[in-house]
Amino acid sequence: MYKLLKKTGKVRRGEFVTPHGAIQTPVFMNVGTLAAIKGAVSTMDLKEIKCQVELSNTYHLSLRPGDKVVRELGGLHKFMNWDRPILTDSGGFQVFSLSSIRKIKEEGVYFSSHIDGRKIFMGPEESMQIQSNLASTIAMAFDECIPNPSPRDYVEASVARTTRWLERCKIEMDRLNSLDHTINKKQMLFGINQGGIYEDIRIEHAKTISKFNLDGYAIGGLAVGETHEEMYRIIDSVTPHLPQDKPIYLMGVGLPSNILEAVARGVDFFDCVLPARNGRHGHVFTKYGKINLFNAKFQLDSSPIDEGCQCPACRNYSRAYIRHLFKAKEMLAMRLCVLHNLYFYNKLMEDIRNAIDGDYFDEFKSEKLSMWDGRA
Repeated sequence: MYKLLKKTGKVRRGEFVTPHGAIQTPVFMNVGTLAAIKGAVSTMDLKEIKCQVELSNTYHLSLRPGDKVVRELGGLHKFMNWDRPILTDSGGFQVFSLSSIRKIKEEGVYFSSHIDGRKIFMGPEESMQIQSNLASTIAMAFDECIPNPSPRDYVEASVARTTRWLERCKIEMDRLNSLDHTINKKQMLFGINQGGIYEDIRIEHAKTISKFNLDGYAIGGLAVGETHEEMYRIIDSVTPHLPQDKPIYLMGVGLPSNILEAVARGVDFFDCVLPARNGRHGHVFTKYGKINLFNAKFQLDSSPIDEGCQCPACRNYSRAYIRHLFKAKEMLAMRLCVLHNLYFYNKLMEDIRNAIDGDYFDEFKSEKLSMWDGRA
C-alpha cells in the first residue's frame, strides 16, 4: 500500500508498505544482479549504508543458480540473508540488452543463454513463475524494453504486445499467489509503461495499464539511447497519467542529477548499476562532482573521498590509500569505492526526503546541481 505523505507540485514524498517492511520514498534501490552487489559488498554492509531495497535480476538468477534452487533454499531473502524488500526485474531488459541472442514472438522471447548457449524461453507466465520461486517482495511485469530511437510502427506494435503480456502476468501472478506452496503469497506486481520517445504512445499506454489496478507502475525504456532532455520530456508527459495513489518507478536511471530532475517530475523509485560500476573503476561521487581516484594528483592526498561523508570508506581511509589499492589491484579498492558510492546515493535520497518534508526541495535541487556543476 502506498501512502502519499506530502505533495508539492509534482514532487511526492511517500511510504510504501510491503510484506517485508515499509519503504520511505523517494528511494534508490541498490542493484544486486545475481543476489550480490558487485564489489564484495554484503547484505550486512547494505544495512550499514542505509539501503532500503535490494534489486535482483530474474533472467540471470534463473540461469545461475536457478530459481528452483533458490526456492528450495527458502527464497531470495533467506538465500542472501536480507530481511528488507527485494524487487526483481522481469527479464524484459534482457530482451533489449541481449538483442543479438533472442527472438521475440507473441508467446514470449526465445534466448540463447549467454553462459553456455543453451536455448531458453521466457514469456509472461515463465517470468512470473521464476519471480514467485525467488519470492521477491515486488515482481516486475514482463515487457519489451525498446531501444531509442525506434520506428513508430515498431513501437506501437511492441507496446500493444507488452499490454497483452501484462494481462497474462497479472492472471499468472494471481494464480501463483493463491497456491499453498508459494513462499510469498503477497508478492506485489508492478506494470511497465513503454512507448519510446513518442509522447502520445506513452500517454495512451499509461492510461491503459492504469486500469489494471496494480501495486505500482514503472516507466521503462529510458536511458537507452535518448538525450537527457528527451527523457525528462517523457517523464513529464507520463507521470500525470499514472495512478497517483501508487508508487512510480523510473527504471535504470541514473546519475544523481537525473534523480533530482525525475523526483521533481513525480518519480518515487530508482535503480541503476552506475554507482557500483563506477566505484569498481575508481570513479567516485562527491558533493562537488565525480572524481577519478586513478589520477596522479591523489597520490599524496590524505583526505577522505568526500569530506564529511560518514560511509565506511571515508571514515577510515584516504584517497591516497584507496588509489594505492587500485594501482596494486587489491580487491579492497573496489569494495571501498562501491560502499562509498552506494552510501552517497542512499544519503542523497534521505536528503531529498528531508528537503521535501521541510519544504525546501527546489532550493536543495538547485544547490546540488550547482555544486556538481554537471560533472556528477
